[in-house]
Amino acid sequence: MKLNTLSIAIFISTLPLTSVIAGGLDRSGQSISAFLQPGNYAEAGISVLDPEVKSNQLNVSDMAEDYYFPSAAIKVQATDKISVGLLYDQPFGADSQYASTAGSFGNGTEGTSVEVKTNTLTALIGYQPTENWNFYAGPVWQTVEADIKLRGAAYSLLSGYNIKVDQEEAYGWLAGFAYQIPEIALKASVTYRSEIKHEAQAHETSGLALLGQQLPATGHPLSPAKPILATLGARESIVEATTPQSVNIDLQTGIAQNTLAFANLRWVHWDQFAVKPELLAQASALAKGKAQNLIDYSDDQWSATVGLGHKFTNKWSGTAAVGYDSGAGNPVTTLGPTEGYWSVGLGGQYSPAANYFIQAGVKYFWLGDATAQTGGTQVGDFEDNHAIGYGMKIGYRF
Repeated sequence: MKLNTLSIAIFISTLPLTSVIAGGLDRSGQSISAFLQPGNYAEAGISVLDPEVKSNQLNVSDMAEDYYFPSAAIKVQATDKISVGLLYDQPFGADSQYASTAGSFGNGTEGTSVEVKTNTLTALIGYQPTENWNFYAGPVWQTVEADIKLRGAAYSLLSGYNIKVDQEEAYGWLAGFAYQIPEIALKASVTYRSEIKHEAQAHETSGLALLGQQLPATGHPLSPAKPILATLGARESIVEATTPQSVNIDLQTGIAQNTLAFANLRWVHWDQFAVKPELLAQASALAKGKAQNLIDYSDDQWSATVGLGHKFTNKWSGTAAVGYDSGAGNPVTTLGPTEGYWSVGLGGQYSPAANYFIQAGVKYFWLGDATAQTGGTQVGDFEDNHAIGYGMKIGYRF
């Protein structure tokens, strides 16, 4: 069952749609498969997601925006025992836009919206003491930015709140190891990524009207006070947000001539994740008697993808995979009201020559039903939702 180099090259990086949509804000799956390719290697890819997230109960037709994110990587085998690499992806994010129609998530002019973006650059150095083992580690540079608006009756007096978070950079690290037996196309790797703590400049505004009191013009202390309306207005503040630590386990092995089985297991520490802007906390405490988080999750995310790959000819191969994601707790935030998924995916690869290939894939997601909440108050259910993901990748050996 010995597989030649081309066969291993085809399947060692299977499909450019590892995650695309997942629990919490998780998107890319943070794969390092490109770094584990043999020899010198470079790749570039793009993934696109077309979701439909609706609620018949709340009269929401579709609040999830289409989005895409690129990825790229380069790996150089500097010596027989030392390899270096650079990986780029956009691991976390959110894109949602509710209709402006007056109701739970709109005020007749604007609808609730959220846009969260991250960029990550990972530098790796690997040490291979033998043909079978690879130990690797390196620093991770990450940026995050966000623009969120709350509108509609679901937010009660907090409707009209805005926050814009400036792009901010922070650093973390990665470490792991891999073991392989090339003769049977066996490869296993375990990769840990640290959490990354961000402290970003935020611009908050709120139109929350507060009932206060002032003395009459006479200033006499015994004169009756008159009610007035005031607003919390705007505030510049520092928002803390920590992107979570995670562990990826990747497995593959040959099971028949030109056929591989593969699996990816992923854990992401979303439990107790929360973003607490100052003005929102103050406004919600005054309006509802309790400080409200902008985004929070209650459970860790667990996900798995398993599948098969088969080489049909020297130029053509294909993959089929099924996936599961637990989500990050239910009830969920109104800014992303789904709870995990089941998925099925198909991929194909064309290799015009032994040193380069083109991959394409598609995945269908059955998104888990979820109950949306804001400020600890349940708003309603989002059910029977789905998404379709597309991806393309080009790989080159040099």
